Amino acid sequence: MTERRLHLNAFLMNTGHHEASWRLPESDPYAHVELGHYVHLARIAERGTFDSLFLADGPQLWGNLAQRPAGALEPLTLLTALATATEHIGLIATASTSYNSPYNLARKFASLDIISGGRAGWNIVTTAGAEAARNFGLDAEPAHAERYARAAEFLDVALKLWDSWEDDAIVADKAAGVWGDDTRIHPARHKGRYFSVEGALNVPRTPQGYPLLVQAGSSEDGKEFAARYAEAVFTAQQTIEDAQAFYADLKSRTSAAGRDPGHIKVLPGIVPVIGSTETEALAAEQVLEDHIVYAHGVGRLEALLQLPPGSLELDAELPSDLPPESVIEGAKSRYTLVVELARREHLTVRQLIGRLGGGRGHLTFAGTPEQVADAIETWFTSGAADGFNIMPAVLPSGLDAFVDHVVPLLRARGLLREEYGPRQTLRERYGLPRPANQYVTAPSPAPALAQV
Repeated sequence: MTERRLHLNAFLMNTGHHEASWRLPESDPYAHVELGHYVHLARIAERGTFDSLFLADGPQLWGNLAQRPAGALEPLTLLTALATATEHIGLIATASTSYNSPYNLARKFASLDIISGGRAGWNIVTTAGAEAARNFGLDAEPAHAERYARAAEFLDVALKLWDSWEDDAIVADKAAGVWGDDTRIHPARHKGRYFSVEGALNVPRTPQGYPLLVQAGSSEDGKEFAARYAEAVFTAQQTIEDAQAFYADLKSRTSAAGRDPGHIKVLPGIVPVIGSTETEALAAEQVLEDHIVYAHGVGRLEALLQLPPGSLELDAELPSDLPPESVIEGAKSRYTLVVELARREHLTVRQLIGRLGGGRGHLTFAGTPEQVADAIETWFTSGAADGFNIMPAVLPSGLDAFVDHVVPLLRARGLLREEYGPRQTLRERYGLPRPANQYVTAPSPAPALAQV
């Protein structure tokens, strides 16, 4: 049995990742705002001994309201509720560095980490798109490089704030009448290009020190940011060769940044559609594709490719004169992935929308449990992944199928834990050390985990 274990993260998206999932008879089109739905999903993932679950987010109303369930509960609020309904699984939320302030966001994540007993994670995004920018008083989104420069300073400030309390700052000496030691508090006193933050955080240092830091950008700026800060990376590749190249590149950049490359975990997304036979799985995938409304997909694709409305023809390939990636200020890596997929496989716009309908560029895979397990094992053992972002096409049935039929195969192959064992922080689940406090020469031991 190999000592290296697979990391699994459940990426939960309302009725499922396929854009037509809400149209199936089994789906509840109102589930995206029902706490019970997410509690059920979290408990399924915990039954499968997943390391973590993840909620995406953005500070704007996504897309065309006709296309799929829109709007979302604020993820940190929802994860706080899920912390009380689960015991082991990590809780990762997306939050933007473009449209938040470091002090408030650092406080929210510290609070979640304490409430959950050390299970919080932050998916750090810079938020592309003019719609989000206009919600915050800007006429257009900031340039790609500027968003990442702001993100780097934002995270530096957040790290100062999370470290502003030493682990033993709370004395609680009732006899002496001394609750805390002011000499063990370190105000941020940060003045930079984007932020000025004076004081210490008003929340003590957390069980993990600070949340697991996750990043999801695969552009050059994104990879440099990940190499400097990230401890897990959610990524999208369509082929094992592309995944291997990304994996090797990111590990190399991490080493060049002076960090242990084993301390950054690469988790590509996979959208599994599972059937008892391959024919059954392909039929289920076809049912989903048959429910796609292609008019919605054309508008979304034109927006991604920064083309004027009416530029694309459903039964033609992409135009040969697309804007070069160098002028794209939005989601650069997703733009490149989609264009390369279309060019490589000579897909028509209709076919491309069908391929993107399941996972927006993530790998989609229809097959038997054995075939899904084989694909996961192959990527894991051949230098393409440290684990996977599991993105069921339909929820909750797709997650149930994965846990009931694929997880036992991964366990039998020695790739996945049989059970959680003793309580651990999310950082410990990912095999990562608790970070030392930047203001302390010798780190203090972590406080005892809170019981939820």
